[in-house]
Amino acid sequence: MNPITLKYLLIGVVAFGFFLEKILSYLNNKQPIPAIPATLDHYLSQEKLIQAKAYQSDNFRFGLISGLFSFVLTVLFISKGWFGAIDQWVEGFVPGPLSQSLVFFGVIFIGSDILSLPFDYYSTFVIEEKYGFNKTKVKTFFADKLKGYLLSIIVGGGLLLVFLWLVHQMGKDFWWQFWVIAAVFMVLVNLFYTAWILPLFNKLTPLQDGELKHKIIDYAKSVSFPLDNILVMDGSKRSSKANAFFSGFGKRKKVVLYDTLMDQHPPDELVAVLAHEVGHYKKKHIVIGMISSVLQVGLLLFLLAQFIFNEQMSFALGAEHWSAELNIIGFTMLFTPISMILGMGMNWLSRKNEFEADAFAKTTFAGKPLAEALKTLSVKTLSNINPHPWYVFMNYSHPPLLERLDKLEK
Repeated sequence: MNPITLKYLLIGVVAFGFFLEKILSYLNNKQPIPAIPATLDHYLSQEKLIQAKAYQSDNFRFGLISGLFSFVLTVLFISKGWFGAIDQWVEGFVPGPLSQSLVFFGVIFIGSDILSLPFDYYSTFVIEEKYGFNKTKVKTFFADKLKGYLLSIIVGGGLLLVFLWLVHQMGKDFWWQFWVIAAVFMVLVNLFYTAWILPLFNKLTPLQDGELKHKIIDYAKSVSFPLDNILVMDGSKRSSKANAFFSGFGKRKKVVLYDTLMDQHPPDELVAVLAHEVGHYKKKHIVIGMISSVLQVGLLLFLLAQFIFNEQMSFALGAEHWSAELNIIGFTMLFTPISMILGMGMNWLSRKNEFEADAFAKTTFAGKPLAEALKTLSVKTLSNINPHPWYVFMNYSHPPLLERLDKLEK
């Protein structure tokens, strides 16, 4: 395929992804405000539904503007050959192909983040602030950015260096060698995320002795789930939204509860939320998810290996010779339709797993407190109780609230 054809193909793929996403978002935003379901009668009011719709509409309009900005900029970079121009500029003062590739990606990363900074700021300090969710201070916002940069340079830069070295030294065989490295890295991140990475951004403290801790430990024993590491995270320093999650395997498994979750729910509801998370562990969802992610990375790397040495893509993006970094960028764009299909499959699997984890919690603890916890979480976060089914199919990793309640309350 010649460079001109490839250039138009790239623009077409980028446009397809953008318009599909925005059409689905539009359909979802146009869903009418529903009548209050009987199961939510004591939790919702018409005023709350109207507020939730306003929140969703604000996010839709903001996503449309920010997405359009990104789309137009990407098309300009492709059509004007700006990616190639940046690559040639870097070549003018950086010696060696490996160093050039690293500096090129550094320039693209920093430039992209600077351009997205006003949108991130607006989302946090205008939209989230308007609806009472934001608890982030300006100092914390920029400190998070700096920490993110540092982490990206150390971890991301290190992985990128190994990846590019393998590309330049091993040819097409790089894919399976880096796949092994990536798989090990993914497992290590899961094992040590709460010990090494999360503390850079949040404070973690052991759950204090009391009614909640005793109930959690008693439940864990009842389902033969040894649990010693129960941590509380200061999520309230950034948002009033609540969450809980598991991390790690075996003896390194930990459960992390947001302090906002503990403030909003009584002990039985918190144990029910934990039971849901234990259900994911018992049903092997975490292991299956990890295996699925590793396989996807392997597929991505294998396809990239068939593509990365094609100089026509480099020409299409404005280069005068073959460039590994430009071909990687071109590939990520062309991979978009495959990524969408894989994403739909993973979202379907995730929704199935959520139902199974709900059923586990209902069987081993109780369905009512979990249902009540879900209702409270949904109302307090102004979530959409009437999403468009196509949007759900494409984007939802969790089933819609009413579908989960229907199964829990039967």
